[in-house]
Amino acid sequence: MATGLPSRLERPAHVTASIPDHLAGPTPSISFEFFPPRDDASEIALWQAIRQLEAVRPAFVSVTYGAGGSTQDRTVRVTERIALETTLTPLAHLTCVNASVAQLRHVVGQYAAAGVRNILALRGDPPGNVRGPWIPHPEGLDHADQLVALVRSLGDFTVGVAAFPDVHPESPDLEHDVQTLIRKADAGASFAVTQMVFDADSYLRLRDKVAAHRDLPITPGLMPVTNVKQIARMSELMGTPLPQAVVSRLAAAADDPAAVRAVGVEIATELATRMLAEGAPGIHFITMNRSTATLEVFGNLDL
Repeated sequence: MATGLPSRLERPAHVTASIPDHLAGPTPSISFEFFPPRDDASEIALWQAIRQLEAVRPAFVSVTYGAGGSTQDRTVRVTERIALETTLTPLAHLTCVNASVAQLRHVVGQYAAAGVRNILALRGDPPGNVRGPWIPHPEGLDHADQLVALVRSLGDFTVGVAAFPDVHPESPDLEHDVQTLIRKADAGASFAVTQMVFDADSYLRLRDKVAAHRDLPITPGLMPVTNVKQIARMSELMGTPLPQAVVSRLAAAADDPAAVRAVGVEIATELATRMLAEGAPGIHFITMNRSTATLEVFGNLDL
């Protein structure tokens, strides 16, 4: 199948398939996250991964904004292409970063014009320094629950939100994060996707605390590690601590890239198996625009 051309596979009834319906289904939901390409070469790699993972028939796929909302235009463009040229259901990312309410309305309109009806509403990270102070746009929004409410007011959209099993870097404690998720649900969010998980107990703890208050399905994010330096950097940026057991297993293989990759797939398989056995509605794979390791983990799960 030629990269980027309309899919020859049978299309679903429409690109607006409900993500919450998938999450409530009898089998676990599998989904994939991509990031927008930086140049022509990375765009080719992205579309190769999309086409390879399309064959798995995931419940949905998402395309992130870059750090600080730096890739908004490319994110919208790739999401539109996924909606128009593949059999996949896109989950469109939307953040408050550097955006007025009028600009946010415009982006939602672009998504809607492509048939997209599932949106992941995020506050987003401060531009320039993801650990810097958050300063909202003077004509924009300050919190994700406000963005959820805005999107819901603009049409028939299903809205998802982010969740942080290891506590958001700006949050004082887990209970604060639980209350934040409750506010997002009350604003109209119908599902959540977590940051990458390396400790199943952290995910289960957050899920159970939220479930005591609201019916909000929370899907864990999972990233098969293939590069130790890369995952250490991402862990730092996302505020997701790596458990010592994970660090030790990766460190033991650090001098052998193939061994690191094998250990990463093994860890991801163990985490996914445990979380699915404990009732997670699915797994959201953070693919880094590569398909091989993700497909290996998926195959190990025998879904």
